[in-house]
Amino acid sequence: MSYAFAIEPSGGYTSFSDGEEELDKCREWGLLSEKAAKTKTFAYKRAGQSWTCNVVGYVDSVTAVISFDNGRLHCIHPSYLKEMQAASFGQRGSATDSGGEATTAADEEPQEAAAQATTEAVAAAPVAKPAAAEPAKPQAAKEPAAKGGKKQKLQLPEEKVKMTAIVKEFTTVPNHFTEEDDEVVIYEAVAILEPALEVGDAWSSHSATLKKLELAVGDKLVFDAKIAAKKLLKHPVPYKINNPSKIQKNAEA
Repeated sequence: MSYAFAIEPSGGYTSFSDGEEELDKCREWGLLSEKAAKTKTFAYKRAGQSWTCNVVGYVDSVTAVISFDNGRLHCIHPSYLKEMQAASFGQRGSATDSGGEATTAADEEPQEAAAQATTEAVAAAPVAKPAAAEPAKPQAAKEPAAKGGKKQKLQLPEEKVKMTAIVKEFTTVPNHFTEEDDEVVIYEAVAILEPALEVGDAWSSHSATLKKLELAVGDKLVFDAKIAAKKLLKHPVPYKINNPSKIQKNAEA
């Protein structure tokens, strides 16, 4: 099948470097639970039909890239792909117990068209080239206060970098896509080694990889990871550490 409806990532996309990165991203999107230990195939549903697909990467935080059985790529919003996993998605049905009508395949068309239009706009947008890294400042890397007393946002690298961090606490946050809370780790004294930059507090998912290390409060970590500006729900922690790898516990950088 040609999958003529597919919207391929015109500006390129980031493919997963390994299975653990795929797991972390799918957990973050709510496609897999925090307890999931392996990836799986998903169902892509359209106009009353269903095809199997795999999540192979992403354009950005709101645009997943899936691959069909013939290798054809397609951009889709992760939340929309999650909706497709419900058995009732797109099915014809009778009135529900609450008196409303069940979703039909015909009702699905305008919903899908709107979702696809949003995805297409994101996928077609040119990918901005990362700015050249500035040389490290000789003084402490604390950012100067902006007008109104607000702290300026850090210029974070887009690629994986070597980092250090100290485990500050373990907590949970609600997951809007599942009934279970997500386990997270909060870090302090987070710093990027090259280019040298002090980040402060950050957080990450308490993934299966981290659980194998049996972390405790006060442990100092050295690892490679991506970091992005993403606030932790109900906590004043502004940055998220994504897909840490080559993790060393209580080792010197």
